[in-house]
Amino acid sequence: MTAPITGGRRAAVLGSPIAHSLSPALHLAAYQALGLTDWSYRRFEIGEAELAPFLGSLGPEWAGLSLTMPLKRAVLPLLDEISDTAASVSAVNTVVFTDDGRALGENTDIPGLVAALAERGVTEVRRATVLGAGATASSALAALGRLGAEEVTVCVRSEARAAEMRSWGERLGVRVVTAPWAAAAEALRAPLVVATTPAGATDALAAAVPADPGVLFDVLYEPWPTALAAAWSAAGGRLVGGLDLLVHQAVCQVELMTGLVPAPLPAMRAAGEAALRDRPADH
Repeated sequence: MTAPITGGRRAAVLGSPIAHSLSPALHLAAYQALGLTDWSYRRFEIGEAELAPFLGSLGPEWAGLSLTMPLKRAVLPLLDEISDTAASVSAVNTVVFTDDGRALGENTDIPGLVAALAERGVTEVRRATVLGAGATASSALAALGRLGAEEVTVCVRSEARAAEMRSWGERLGVRVVTAPWAAAAEALRAPLVVATTPAGATDALAAAVPADPGVLFDVLYEPWPTALAAAWSAAGGRLVGGLDLLVHQAVCQVELMTGLVPAPLPAMRAAGEAALRDRPADH
């Protein structure tokens, strides 16, 4: 964007499931802090089949969209242009609408990962482990490449996933060594471990945390702490959590959609923390 958008605008997060997304809390807090009192941000339950019709229904009042699973790759053929960052992992989590009606795709997960690590003092990495092989894992590889990683061990559950992650490594210029999930306990000894797996997937690894752990970046924010994160912290290791990633990638989204820089990170983090505290106990 070349100039801030000052009129009342709309934005939203799309995905399925979407009911418990924290994005509205973060973006609305940003709008309030920025004085954009006539901006709105909602969540919409949208699957792959509904995505094209939804995009086609949007009017000029729309500033942008946040996308979560399963839409980050499904949206690619529906866009007018995607950034080099998004193209590097074939995944878009942010759509920005221009004044002339074009839809531009961006990936803020990658800079969000880098910024979240930098906030915790991690600005350079030579060796790391990634647990998992989904879309977030490919973004993690891209982020680790930006931080100078020379070798990344990726622990996966199938050879098909292993081949996919080696392919992403070649594409991103990061040397990827794949290992079976059974070797994940040993891989926790890396200076940086990035867990990109669903809730519960790493719980059994809590007992394998090394005596002198490095940094764990667990991309989950609910439940938090995960069993692995709790054991890591108890052993004296440093933690970066999913809320850190969510806030930093949302900061990038707000800046892209509004044209206002910098986005109010402290207000957005406070809103995310409050939203998590206010959740019912069964969520």
